[in-house]
Amino acid sequence: MNLVSDRHDVDDDVAAFSGWALRSGWGDGLPLVPPTEARVSAMVMASGCGADAVVARLPPRGGECTIEKIAINAVMAGAPPEAMPLIISAIRAMSAPQFNLAGLNATTGSALATMIVNGPVRGALGLPYREACFGGMEGSSPSIGRAVRLVIRNVAGQKYGVTSKCVFGQPGLVTGIVVAEWEERSPWAPLAERRGVSGSAVTMYGSTGTTNIADHLADNGNTLLKIIGKGMAHVGANGVALAVPGTLFAGGFVAINPVWAAIIARDVGGIEDVQALLWEHASVPVDYFPEELVDRVPLLARYRNGRVHLANSPEDILVVVCGGPSSIHAVTLASWGDTRAVTCAVEGPE
Repeated sequence: MNLVSDRHDVDDDVAAFSGWALRSGWGDGLPLVPPTEARVSAMVMASGCGADAVVARLPPRGGECTIEKIAINAVMAGAPPEAMPLIISAIRAMSAPQFNLAGLNATTGSALATMIVNGPVRGALGLPYREACFGGMEGSSPSIGRAVRLVIRNVAGQKYGVTSKCVFGQPGLVTGIVVAEWEERSPWAPLAERRGVSGSAVTMYGSTGTTNIADHLADNGNTLLKIIGKGMAHVGANGVALAVPGTLFAGGFVAINPVWAAIIARDVGGIEDVQALLWEHASVPVDYFPEELVDRVPLLARYRNGRVHLANSPEDILVVVCGGPSSIHAVTLASWGDTRAVTCAVEGPE
């Protein structure tokens, strides 16, 4: 195996290494696992690729993201070696031009690449798709998400206050957001399959974090979609914001609990009809905007017939089924804006 990264003589003690890495600008403030030769070699081996294979060049500094550099950051994050194919696929997906990683890494918003996982890899890695699936359930999701975040920090070169003008930040900028779809409880085909990729796959979606949508009274699918759609859109959402009339694209994402999904499928039907209703309801009327700014509303890219829609089209609203097996809640992840979701297959080592 051809190991290619620079070598440093560091302490194998977690506390000592973490302090050194933080002072060197490599850490995120949480403890780091020292990336010894043996640990990194095991990660590289699990990838099924050569250590010097280049997966992508990542903005802002055009960092050459090799398998070994991914492995080093995955070790530091505490990710299991068997997660390497998923991590590599996630990096490959977010390096696609249409994802606009350069914009995502530089924005003033609290944006990150969210991972939505489908297929058998969910079970192999123990990724949560039931209770607390967006954060809190024990398992490998935080370390996998953190591995990707450390790659963005250490290989891509994102540095807050320097190459990124992020105003507030969020916990996901440290641990990432990694969620699996509860395919077995979904009345519709898995997200990745609907996007043309069967089996194990990851969809990268540029979001600004999670927002809960709650309802205790609705008992039919049409009402539920109206509540969810209206909960997704507001005047301050990036897809609606008046300050960015030149933005040509925006999407949306919603995770629906399995009880609601069954009701919606019963009353509404196929996923295309669900997306169409969500797109219609995820919009705001002109009179929601301050009176002194109303004349700017028609300049927005998604202005249609007196309303501003959150997403360009119904197909740009991503829908998955996950969460605990009870009703009351859905979760929406607001789109950062000018970034398109990208889906890639997850392939194990040869």
